Amino acid sequence: MPEELNLEIFNADPITEDVSDEAMEAAPKTYAPLDAAAESQADLSAEMKAIGEAYARALKNGAPAETQPRLDYAPYRSSVLRHPTKDLHHADPETIELYSPAFGHMDVHALEADLTIQHNGEPLGERIVVAGRVLDGDGRPVAGQLVEIWQANAAGRYIHKRDQHPAPLDPNFTGLGRCITGADGSYSFTTIKPGAYPWKNHLNAWRPAHIHFSLFGQEFTQRIVTQMYFPGDQLFPLDPIYQSIVDQDARDRLVASYNHEQTKPEWALAYNWDIVLTGPKRTWTENEALGAAGDENE
Repeated sequence: MPEELNLEIFNADPITEDVSDEAMEAAPKTYAPLDAAAESQADLSAEMKAIGEAYARALKNGAPAETQPRLDYAPYRSSVLRHPTKDLHHADPETIELYSPAFGHMDVHALEADLTIQHNGEPLGERIVVAGRVLDGDGRPVAGQLVEIWQANAAGRYIHKRDQHPAPLDPNFTGLGRCITGADGSYSFTTIKPGAYPWKNHLNAWRPAHIHFSLFGQEFTQRIVTQMYFPGDQLFPLDPIYQSIVDQDARDRLVASYNHEQTKPEWALAYNWDIVLTGPKRTWTENEALGAAGDENE
């Protein structure tokens, strides 16, 4: 496991304050006052509603469904800064692999899939099991693939110097885990249900509870990153990142289902979430360089 996780890349929430080690050590812990000039949730919700209605009209008029997120989604204010604006260029794969992130440099141990036993004490929060299968576009299992997850703790806080909102850290929960898919494409993690947390897209913006997933093929250049959400979250209609996928069916594929058969009696609830790598029913991923246009290049 690394000493710290670069949430600037992985969490995709815009933060602009000075986060150098010197600044963090020298400055007392204070919380910025609310910005009265910031856009309200009502402002953002009205924008998202208008975009959704326009998409529904386009579908009715015969436009194809958009199964991937819009890379430039106005309500997600920093999205214009987060996707390529110039032609893509070929790069040396070996050079890329020298700088690509990895959570560990040793063989994956079976115990790494249990995020509740990585410290001396029990983490706080609701224990859950998250399990599913990694599949290709034809429903065939994808075996032997590295699956990594990272998440906030039960209070919605990451262990990272850039996450300074006033929620408690849990000394017994780091929020990182990994496993290798089985012969049937299966994976399983035992963890704590993460909490929602604020971000700075607009005034009083909150992200729905979610777990980040990273999957590797045979090399770093085949890596994809996505997010899994929990059913029934009241923040879904308020979140510009989730809503940047304008098609409801595609959004639904990011939401796990409760699975009572997989619960552990007296111990943990369970959720099931399959990840589809290719085809029209593929799971949304964060590093889609071409957005919806990428569907034509499958």
